[in-house]
Amino acid sequence: MVKASKSPRAWQRMLSGRILDLLDPSPVDIEIIDIAHGLSFLARWNGQTVGDFPYSVAEHSLLVEQIYSYLNPKASTKWKIIALLHDAPEYVIGDMISPVKSKVGPGYEELDDRLMSAILLRYGLPSTLPQKVKKDIKQADKISAWLEAVQIAGFEEKEADKIFGTPNKNLKEVFSITLRSPKAVRRSFEERFLQLLQHFN
Repeated sequence: MVKASKSPRAWQRMLSGRILDLLDPSPVDIEIIDIAHGLSFLARWNGQTVGDFPYSVAEHSLLVEQIYSYLNPKASTKWKIIALLHDAPEYVIGDMISPVKSKVGPGYEELDDRLMSAILLRYGLPSTLPQKVKKDIKQADKISAWLEAVQIAGFEEKEADKIFGTPNKNLKEVFSITLRSPKAVRRSFEERFLQLLQHFN
């Protein structure tokens, strides 16, 4: 019998066949099919949402990109791609609700930053964002969180307003959440990414 290594494993085998080192991720081991697959099975809100399907990080990412593009119609395609990929590192390190993230400390953020840098480099995207772009993507992220909280996570509007801020009334009417199977969400995520990447390249 082969003895198990005493050192903790710091890599993840992907369904594409890639082996990703979590502590020192290489861009050559990043594949969008792995990102889409992982995010489509990863539940937001720790799974505490209504419906027969979990609300996945992939679905959230699609919504954030839609909101960002809606609010910034003249934005460069590269910023739209980054909006879509804003939570991409979670395909290997998982999603944590904000109260838990604040208690975990800097370790999670360091892993997140390293993975994001590798992902952006893999697709020729800038690793440093202008402050306005960063702020606009964060705004779209908060609006998405508000919509999710009220529509599928059981929050009252006043409660969501205190935590995420109050979105424009028009946005509440424009965007509605429909839960879909992981397979359908994965396909939509891949298709949107490739559509944007084609215009970027």
